Amino acid sequence: MINKKIMGIDPGLNITGYGIIKIDDNDNPQLLTYGHIKTKAKESLADRLYLIYQRLNDVIVENKPDFIAIESIFYAENIKTAIVMGHARGAAIVAAMNNAAQVKEYSPREIKLSVVGNGAAAKSQVKYMVQNLLKIRQDINPDDASDALAAALCHWHRMKNQIIAS
Repeated sequence: MINKKIMGIDPGLNITGYGIIKIDDNDNPQLLTYGHIKTKAKESLADRLYLIYQRLNDVIVENKPDFIAIESIFYAENIKTAIVMGHARGAAIVAAMNNAAQVKEYSPREIKLSVVGNGAAAKSQVKYMVQNLLKIRQDINPDDASDALAAALCHWHRMKNQIIAS
């Protein structure tokens, strides 16, 4: 697992967060970059999805992550919200697959449990733990970027546990 790059993606039609970590020689996560892609509500769905795809593709090409951890769809009381999130996830998955990165999906509960130790943790708790684990002093904005880094950290934890169990 050492010297591998893991990209986390928190997909959303309005804001898609991303973050990339690198696992150092001591098997510790180091922050490489994070950010977000914001789309305009007045644009067509197709244009918004294409923008998400293009920008994620650019980040993937530039950083060459080995793994991409993406938040899976959670049950939403608003079916339209779940469908729209599914479209954004699809754009992200296509960008990852287009660049031959291994895609792993994790539920929001699994990500929170892995990073905070509580599957029902608040966004503020997730952000706090992400900042501590990656030794980030500044506030991570927006929360979508913090959630993306949490997905990357979740994948790192899962891979460490698989190696230990082997």
